[in-house]
Amino acid sequence: MRRFFFSFVLTGSLAGAFATPAGTQPPRDDSAPGVAPKDNVKMDDATKKAVDKALKYLADRQEADGAWASGNTAITGFVLLAFMANGHMPNQGDYGRHVAKGVRHLCSAARADGYLVGARGGNMYCHGMATLALTQAYGMTGDEDVKKVTKRAIDLIVKTQNNEGGWRYDPSPTGADISVTIMQVMALRGAKDAGIHVPDKVMRDALKYVNRCYDKKSGGYKYQPFSAGAGYARTAAGVCVLQLCGEYDADEIKKAVEFLTKTGDDQGHFWYGHYYACHAMNQVGGELWDKYYKRMRDQLLAPGFQKGTGEWHDIYREAAYGPTYQTAIAVLILSVPTHYLPIYQK
Repeated sequence: MRRFFFSFVLTGSLAGAFATPAGTQPPRDDSAPGVAPKDNVKMDDATKKAVDKALKYLADRQEADGAWASGNTAITGFVLLAFMANGHMPNQGDYGRHVAKGVRHLCSAARADGYLVGARGGNMYCHGMATLALTQAYGMTGDEDVKKVTKRAIDLIVKTQNNEGGWRYDPSPTGADISVTIMQVMALRGAKDAGIHVPDKVMRDALKYVNRCYDKKSGGYKYQPFSAGAGYARTAAGVCVLQLCGEYDADEIKKAVEFLTKTGDDQGHFWYGHYYACHAMNQVGGELWDKYYKRMRDQLLAPGFQKGTGEWHDIYREAAYGPTYQTAIAVLILSVPTHYLPIYQK
C-alpha cells in the first residue's frame, strides 16, 4: 500500500529521519491497488529557468520581518512552500536564509492558543495554510522550536472541528465548507506524517463532511452539502481530501477526475483551483497526470504570461491577491516533479 506524498520520505540531500534507504525499498508493483502509476514527468530546462526567475522575484519581495504580502500568513505559507519545493530549506540552499526568516515570522505570528494570524489578522484558511508550511519545515529539519508552534497550531485545528466534521473561517466549531476544510486536512496530514499526534477520528470525520459535499450527478464537489452546483476548485479540493485520508481507490475519485478533466479550469478561482488540482492529478498519476502537467506548463510558460521580472500576474484571474500569490502557486504547480516537498511525495 502506498504512503503517498504526505510521507516524509525525502530525496537526495534532503533524506532524513523519515526516509527509508533507497537500497532497502522493495520494488513497487504499479499494478497493485492503491499504487499510483509510475511518474515520468520531469521539469525541462525552460521550466527550471522560469522557476528560478520566479524564486528570485519572490526573494526580492520578502519584507523585513520575514513575511510576504504585508504579513498575510496564507501567502507567506504559499511562498515558503514554493522555495522548499525547490530544495531551499531553512538556512540551506541559495534561498535558505529567506526560508528561515519566513518560518521564524510564521512562528512569531502564533497567538497563545496556537492561532497563526499575525498582526494583519487572518482566518482559519490562513491558519491552515501557514500550519501546512510549518509541518513541511519541521518534517525537513526536525527543528524543535518549529515543532512546538506547529503542535499548538494543530491542536487548535483539532479543537475547532465542528460537529459535521468540517471547518469554516472562524477558529470555533461552528460552520463548515470544503475550502477551509481541505486546508485544515492538509495541515493535519502533514503534521501526522511528521510525527505530531492527530486523532484518527478527526480525519475520519473530515472525510465524512467532504463526502457530503459530493455531487453524484456531476461527479464533482460542492462548496457545502446543500450548495448548488459543483466547481473545479472545490472538486480538486475534494479529491485531495480523499487522498489525504487514504481513500486512494474511492469511486468518487475517478468520477471527480473526469469532472476536472472535462471542466479544465475555474476562471474565478484559477490559481486556487490548480493549487489543489496539481496535488490531485499527481497522485492519480499516469497519462492523466502527464497531460495535466504538460497543459499547465505550456500555459504558464506561454509567451508573455510570466513577466520579465519573474512574476505571474494575471489581472483577470484572482488579481486581488496579487502577483506574489500567483507566482508562488505557479512555482508550486511547475515544481511537483522535483518531489522535494514532503506533500509531493508518493
